[in-house]
Amino acid sequence: MAKRFKRDSEFQEKVVSIKRVSRTVKGGRIFKFAVVVIVGNKKGKVGMGTGKSGEIPDAVRKGIENAKKNMKRIALRGTTIPHDIVGEFGAGKVLLKPAPEGTGVIAGGPVRAVVELLGIKDIRTKSIKSNNSINVVRATLDGLTKLRSLETVAAMRGKTKAEILN
Repeated sequence: MAKRFKRDSEFQEKVVSIKRVSRTVKGGRIFKFAVVVIVGNKKGKVGMGTGKSGEIPDAVRKGIENAKKNMKRIALRGTTIPHDIVGEFGAGKVLLKPAPEGTGVIAGGPVRAVVELLGIKDIRTKSIKSNNSINVVRATLDGLTKLRSLETVAAMRGKTKAEILN
């Protein structure tokens, strides 16, 4: 009897965009599907992946595998982020601001997917310039990876947390 493996229930995935792309060859056009997928555990780990295939389910599977390889741990403070930050990638620019508890997630489509799967419950964001979902997601991840916790800053400066807060 074959063993059945449970799926990685630790992670949740969300498909951000599905696009039909084509390549022109001698005999005509070849159509495939390009998919952007976000994978996160809602506890400070998130990853983004892309997949391309002739069938949508295959493209999503490839995207999930790619996202799990590119997981990043993000510094959080409670239900929000420690400080303001701007993430940039290509033409995409995303402003991320911490918000008081109870505010909720104020974010557009691609940014909302990343933030929710990361486990952030209170944040304000603004996507500037690009509407390209891949660039917006990568800009969001760029900003989130630049975040530093109070402990990290204190260690870098050789001070205690109380000295930095005062």
